[in-house]
Amino acid sequence: MLNKELLDGNIVCFQKEGLYHFTSDAILLSKFAKAKNNDVVADFCSGSGIVALNFYANNKNVKSVTLIELQKSMFDLSIESIKENGLENVFSAFNMPVQKASELFREKFSLILCNPPYFKAEGQPKDDKDLCKKEFTLTLEELIKSASQCLKYGGRFCFVHLSERLAEIFSVMKKYNIEPKTLSLVEGGKERGIYLALIEGVKGGKTGLKIKETVKN
Repeated sequence: MLNKELLDGNIVCFQKEGLYHFTSDAILLSKFAKAKNNDVVADFCSGSGIVALNFYANNKNVKSVTLIELQKSMFDLSIESIKENGLENVFSAFNMPVQKASELFREKFSLILCNPPYFKAEGQPKDDKDLCKKEFTLTLEELIKSASQCLKYGGRFCFVHLSERLAEIFSVMKKYNIEPKTLSLVEGGKERGIYLALIEGVKGGKTGLKIKETVKN
């Protein structure tokens, strides 16, 4: 059964029972990232299209938005969402691994968004939802490498990840010439504390990290 989720600006996004449902992390990322005029945008691990759709609702000055999603079931949902919102002239979607994105989109994008799997994979995935949460099909290093390959020089990479992996994240970003430039931590209440990080990096950027106010979720 398809369910419609109403996003900012009366944009809708389809979800389906039995498939992975987006969380508030995706909304936080969509509002953390800011567009420049005529940005050529990609959403890696796009799922149902939630990050890109809500981002576009607040940043309609972009030139185009490309969704890249491996799971066919989630890709199909994003296609339905694009059609429902009448965004075929702005949005396009590709059912493919993020690791292969550079074969079509090398140095294409000025901004890449991503809400990736957070946890390192162990054993075998239990179901398709597990593929969205754990690095069975895409590791952190593969993600950042692909983002670097697909970004123009000076392009930005905005993504959300676990705060406990920040040291690893910054190390891999620098390895692939994406300089961490902006960081906003996410707090989930007294018991949970800070658990997420919203990160913006710039390909070929100069050193210097700006830490923004902590976000409460």
